[in-house]
Amino acid sequence: MAKKQTKVITRRKKFLPVEIPSINTKIELLANNPEELENKTLKLDLTRQLKGKSVEGTFKVILEKEKPTAIPIKIRLMPYFIRRMIRKRISYVEDSFSAPSQNSLIKIKPFLITRKRVSKAVRKTLRNKAKNWLEDYLAERTDEEIFNDILGNRLQKPLSLVLKKTYPLSLCEIRLIEITKPLEKDEIPKIKERKISLEPTRRKEKDTPIEEGLDQMAEIEQSRIEQAEKEIKDTQEGAENKAEEIKETKKKSIKEEIEEAKKALKKPKKEEDEKETKSNKSENKKENKE
Repeated sequence: MAKKQTKVITRRKKFLPVEIPSINTKIELLANNPEELENKTLKLDLTRQLKGKSVEGTFKVILEKEKPTAIPIKIRLMPYFIRRMIRKRISYVEDSFSAPSQNSLIKIKPFLITRKRVSKAVRKTLRNKAKNWLEDYLAERTDEEIFNDILGNRLQKPLSLVLKKTYPLSLCEIRLIEITKPLEKDEIPKIKERKISLEPTRRKEKDTPIEEGLDQMAEIEQSRIEQAEKEIKDTQEGAENKAEEIKETKKKSIKEEIEEAKKALKKPKKEEDEKETKSNKSENKKENKE
């Protein structure tokens, strides 16, 4: 008896669009239906979207109104970007701690670079101030707001302005931010009433969130140009002062030489006068004896 052949029907996967609202882009993923994409994670290089800032973002796919959308769960600043920012004669401050938001527990690692080398006490105060400010900032916002503010540079700018009172910074960045676990209702912190709001100044609605000061490279370059101009001015002033000092020392040395020459000319005259007076005295004595 011949065996019956069974046909296996295979469906071809399709490219389904997935929206990423935090960076205003769309990507396509292979799947049979949107339900298969749920809870999948994506890793994207956001360097082009953030105008040169080397950032790697991890996104999680969820279904919103039967449409797959990706929300950020982790943002990491690439280590080679940090190495490129570090220079000689500076100090860097880093920290790592966990703080609750309105949705989940978040692990955050700030990274600060000072304009010049500072003491351990200054670094400690910068670390503590940054930690206290970030804890208050995270406690009043949802996860989406926090990640959008970091991608739009709306968290780093006000933090650098707060820390500027202690010591000016050349770089203020979040090296890593990650959602560790969701919080229950009892664990969610209550929003405190504040006289001074932590809300950063926002621009007009016409500007897209990515274009709102995403890159700190321009500020860093301006600070470096200013430092270079100051160093050039200082060197020029130092050279002028040294030239004036050399002229003054030369004038003093010439005056001293002239005075020494005058003294040398006066000495033999005095010696001759003394000899003449001595000879006159001796002659007078002889005449008196005679």
